[in-house]
Amino acid sequence: MKNKVFFIAEISANHCGDFNLAKKLIKCAYDNGADAVKLQTYTADTMTIKSDKKYFKIKEGLWKGYTLWDLYDKAHTPLKWHKKLFNYGKYLGIKIFSTPFDDTAVDFLEKLNCPIYKIASFEMTDLNLVKKISQTKKPIIISTGMASLEEIETTVKIARRNGAKDLTLLYCVSNYPSSVKDFNLKNIKILKDKFKCKVGISDHSTDNRVAIAGIASGAEVIEKHIALDNQKKGFDIDFSLKGKEIKKLRDDIDVAFKLLGKDFFFRNKSENKSKIFRRSIFATKNIKKGEKFSKENIRVIRPGYGLAPKYYNQILNKKSSVRISKDEPLKSIVLKNIK
Repeated sequence: MKNKVFFIAEISANHCGDFNLAKKLIKCAYDNGADAVKLQTYTADTMTIKSDKKYFKIKEGLWKGYTLWDLYDKAHTPLKWHKKLFNYGKYLGIKIFSTPFDDTAVDFLEKLNCPIYKIASFEMTDLNLVKKISQTKKPIIISTGMASLEEIETTVKIARRNGAKDLTLLYCVSNYPSSVKDFNLKNIKILKDKFKCKVGISDHSTDNRVAIAGIASGAEVIEKHIALDNQKKGFDIDFSLKGKEIKKLRDDIDVAFKLLGKDFFFRNKSENKSKIFRRSIFATKNIKKGEKFSKENIRVIRPGYGLAPKYYNQILNKKSSVRISKDEPLKSIVLKNIK
């Protein structure tokens, strides 16, 4: 059984085009307990075309007013940073991996020996890209925002058919930021049951309760966007954890995971001391040897120092084999030679 939830800190575009800020974000993730940092590998040219036509203009949401080209041109993580950022992660001792958005990005990341690949929700239906990534035989994480079960099934089949052995699906709500009412966390169990793989959450909300409830629902991976303490700018800043908030979520999901406990019915030994407050059978009058037990001389009451209540009917109207004083518990010797 795994011993904790795998927590991914997503930098995305919160580096704001500043390499030193990107390094600080990696260090922040490391300092606050993330297990891995994720980058995004693309250029504006591999994402879209430079056009002002209406199809390419964002009409609502956080990025309203941008054309797709302008947004991706400003938000991308320069390819020349990648090797240095991978090496910096290795220096710190935190895993770095990325989301490739096209075939050229996969080839580029393979040269850096990227250890894990993430497929974004919007690319999940790009089956040629899914095939390309799967053929690397590396662990794959697939976000499933917007997708139907049928679309997810198609993607999973392509991934497995092309070599994906270690597969994780992330339940994701593709709203930015997402609100609590957008989620249906029972989807986690549905995905687990149907696809027989690890399932987690890519969480774009600003409420830790989503991740906590996700762990309780079976999530094994949590992905969150991050920023620095007091960071004001960043394309994803409105749904990012900042600085110490990352550690707070790490602590919250660790507690939630521990609360799940073991895969079998279990009671902690610390409860045993409370058993004395259960009910048991006590003598309410002096009982002579040979005297019959009756409703007048025995009762089932608290505390639990005597015979368990289940023996009450068994001994009722039977003769006591020993003398018992008033207000004393009946002991197991009473069960011997009862007549």
